Amino acid sequence: MSEVVQSLILGIIQGLTEFLPVSSSGHLEIFKFFFGEKYTPEESLMLTVILHFATALSTIFIFRKDIAVILIGLWDNDNLKHRLFVILIIVSMIPAAIIGLVWEDAVEMLFQGNLFIVGIALIFTAILLLWSDQKKENTKPVSWLEAIIIGVAQAVAIIPGISRSGATIGTSLLLGVDRSQAAKFSFLMVVPLILGKICKDLLDGSLADHSTNMLGLTVGFVAAFITGALACTWMINWVKRSKLKYFAYYCFVIGLFLIIYWSF
Repeated sequence: MSEVVQSLILGIIQGLTEFLPVSSSGHLEIFKFFFGEKYTPEESLMLTVILHFATALSTIFIFRKDIAVILIGLWDNDNLKHRLFVILIIVSMIPAAIIGLVWEDAVEMLFQGNLFIVGIALIFTAILLLWSDQKKENTKPVSWLEAIIIGVAQAVAIIPGISRSGATIGTSLLLGVDRSQAAKFSFLMVVPLILGKICKDLLDGSLADHSTNMLGLTVGFVAAFITGALACTWMINWVKRSKLKYFAYYCFVIGLFLIIYWSF
């Protein structure tokens, strides 16, 4: 399989699974393992970050009107809710930012195609989705405490196989947060982290340390952006309709398969 075709498939996988609660990083590791891609931990993480950047932009595209309202509202001293929302987003970023900065080398070692870890993590995701989908009383806004707890859930989801959207949305629902706001907060809270990671890698030269097929990277980026925009829209509707259990069944089956495969 050519590198361009691989990048196209990886881009589609990333775009779909970033917003669907089935773990984008876990699915990327599965694809890389079974298709025999020879990536070092750093190269694997670099590709993952680039594709995440594409889905970050798709998030901005889908929520462009909400983001515009929030940014305009920051200058309105008579309306503090937009300012509070931005502050809560920043607060939620802190746990993942600390892990990314302090334990970056350890994080890179997770991206080596260890399907047993991915399988265990997917089953954990399935349990969380099933549990949170049963929560019916969801009327609360995101508060300071909720923002911190959701941020910790996002930090844990750095492990391949634990869905970031599944962990953050699931945690939000268990805390009683309104379903629509849970999805919105989950998708927007990751954007600054991804953009910050890209800026850091550009400044320290990490993205220039490895020879990369720019055509393949571009194809993967475009594929991730388009499919990400579609998946983001679908996921918002599914969260509102309490349909997370179907993703839980999928994660459980795939996770169990990976554990059995890796064990034998």
